[in-house]
Amino acid sequence: MQYRVDSLGISGTMTTILRDLIHERLGLMYEPHQFDQVADRLAPLVIARGLTSFLDYYYVLKYADGDGDWPAVMDALAVPETYFWREIDQIRAVVREVVPPLIDALRGRALRIWSIPCASGEEPLTLAMLLEDAGWFHRAAIELVGSDASPAAIDRARRGRYGERSFRNLPPAMREKYFTAQEGSFVVSPDLKRRVAYDVVNLMDAGQMARHAAAPIVFCRNVFIYFSERSIQRALRVFEQSMPCPAYLCVAAAESLLRRTTTFELQDIGGAFIYVKGAATRTSPALATVDTVS
Repeated sequence: MQYRVDSLGISGTMTTILRDLIHERLGLMYEPHQFDQVADRLAPLVIARGLTSFLDYYYVLKYADGDGDWPAVMDALAVPETYFWREIDQIRAVVREVVPPLIDALRGRALRIWSIPCASGEEPLTLAMLLEDAGWFHRAAIELVGSDASPAAIDRARRGRYGERSFRNLPPAMREKYFTAQEGSFVVSPDLKRRVAYDVVNLMDAGQMARHAAAPIVFCRNVFIYFSERSIQRALRVFEQSMPCPAYLCVAAAESLLRRTTTFELQDIGGAFIYVKGAATRTSPALATVDTVS
C-alpha cells in the first residue's frame, strides 16, 4: 500500500507528544530533527491498524490494554547492529577473571549471566563460545540469558541463523567450530544454541527486568547511547537494587556510568573496564561470597 507520512498528520505538536510517549515506554530519546525517520518507520503500523492519523495511533499506544502495539513499535525502531566478538576484550576478561571466583563463591548454585539488549543473539553466543572453550559448562551450572525489547530480534536469535556481516570479527576457526553453512547463511550448532535462553524484556519495565536482574554478571552494552539521562537512571536503579554483591555490570566502551552511580565502581579487570558492585571485590572477588537478592 502506498502512503505519505505527511498525510497522517505528523505536526510539530504531534511529534512532541508521540516522541515523549515513546521515551516513557521504551527509553529511546529522539531529537526533533530525527523524528521524520521515526515517523517513516511507524507509518506502516498506523496504516496496518486502519487508522488515518498519527494522533489516532498515539491514543492506541497510550490507552491500549497490556502491551498493545508496543512490541511492534519496538520492532520498527530497533537498531539491529551487532556481530560476534564485539568488544571481545571485555567478554574475555569476564570469562577469565570474573567467572572463576564467582563459581567458587556460589558453592554449587547456578551462575546466571544476562545479556541485554542481545539483538539477534550474537553477544550471548559469543559468551557461550568462550565459556565452552574454557570448559565451564562441563564444570559448573551456568544459566546464560539473552533479552531484547524487540520480539522480532528475539525470534531471530532463537532461529540461530546468521549472515556474513555477523562474522566480520569472529575468528574463522570459531565459525568453523560452532556454525554450519546452510543455504547462504550460517546456522549455530545445536550444542551451543542450547546454552542460551531468550526472553523479551523492556529495560523501562522494572517488572520484566526483575526476571533476570539479580544476575551477578550483566552485559548491558550499546543501549544507553540511545537513552536519555532519565532512562539510563531508571534502568540503572533496577540493577543497583537487584544485582547481588559482588556483581559485575558491563557497558560498552562508548558508554559511561561515572557520576551516574555510587553503587558501582569502575575497575580495570583483566585489561577491561567493568563496573563492580561490592567493596569486597576491590581486593579480590574470590574473597567475597555472592549474596542472594530476593
